[in-house]
Amino acid sequence: MKRKNLMTPGPSPVPSFLREALAKEIIHHRTDEFRSILADVHQGLQNLLFTKNPVVVLSASGTGAMEAAVSNLFSKGDKVVAISGGKFGQRWTEIANNFSLDVIEFKINWGNAPEPKKLEKVLNENQNVKAVLTTLCETSTATVYDTESIAKIAKSAGAISVVDAISGLGQDKLLTDQWEVDVVVSGSQKGLMLPPGLSFLSISDKAKELLEKSDLPKYYFDLKKAISKHETNDTPYTPAVTLVVALAAALDAINKEGVKARWEKFEKLAKAAQSAAKALGLTILSSRPSASATAIKMPENIKSSQVVKILRDKYGLSIAGGQAQLKDKIIRIAHMGWINAQDLIACFSLLEAVLKEVGHQFKTGSSLMRLEEVIYG
Repeated sequence: MKRKNLMTPGPSPVPSFLREALAKEIIHHRTDEFRSILADVHQGLQNLLFTKNPVVVLSASGTGAMEAAVSNLFSKGDKVVAISGGKFGQRWTEIANNFSLDVIEFKINWGNAPEPKKLEKVLNENQNVKAVLTTLCETSTATVYDTESIAKIAKSAGAISVVDAISGLGQDKLLTDQWEVDVVVSGSQKGLMLPPGLSFLSISDKAKELLEKSDLPKYYFDLKKAISKHETNDTPYTPAVTLVVALAAALDAINKEGVKARWEKFEKLAKAAQSAAKALGLTILSSRPSASATAIKMPENIKSSQVVKILRDKYGLSIAGGQAQLKDKIIRIAHMGWINAQDLIACFSLLEAVLKEVGHQFKTGSSLMRLEEVIYG
């Protein structure tokens, strides 16, 4: 069987020690044994997010936590600003529209980050905005946003900040309490090195006040129930027990290594990937590149889907192409979770082979030389 290597921005590789945790005999969730594990998970998530706010665990992918944030914080007709600079900013808009909110879509060019002054202008021109919905890392463009400034502007306008950190958590800097971010949502299958199936949601005291006023329908994703059970390290409904057990092991490993140390590691890998791409005569899409993934423009005569397909089918390496308007225009290479320098070097070695095959001209080995200079130099 051909070995499969994941360099996609989710799901990301699951290391052997977590696969072992996933293979453990299942336990009952209404026991002191499981509640002890869940207590460790709650503390580990707070450490990872740099928050003292409760962080609830939901049995759903990250989009489930996004929907839970909207359905629990707002009422029909509430006005929100959704920053839309990619596929996942658009998702905020789509979810909010589905719950009949009054959505002001703050559109920015894909690959750019929102300019704080322009966001401030939008909020000044629209009164009674309840929230700014944004992303830490817009995965579709591999762009990191200035979450600290966005949260500050939202607070000044009397709104809460709600941040999708599904792909960015663990790689891109996020200081939830220091930056006064009200709500952060994330998921298990990216920086946390697990399979898909869990999502997380941190909730500030200010955001909790909105839970009491919301009139939108919710049942399984009722955050008031989730927070109430969180206080006793329990869950309102049956959790994904096996994933929670493995999550405890993942958080223990991450926090032992040090979250800030991991930020530095992935920032270096990101800079190495950007430099390697430029050595091949390619251009970086993002004006503000993320530490979680790198989006690289393909030459006009080469479809990114062709490169992705050859890498996957011939070499067993999975990277991602572009979405929506970026389809066939970019490739996206992840550096998150368990991905390390050796993985990145192997990825660019194979990428060089495929680019040669599809007719792109460059000096063989140039990307590898750049990678090593940045990583080890």
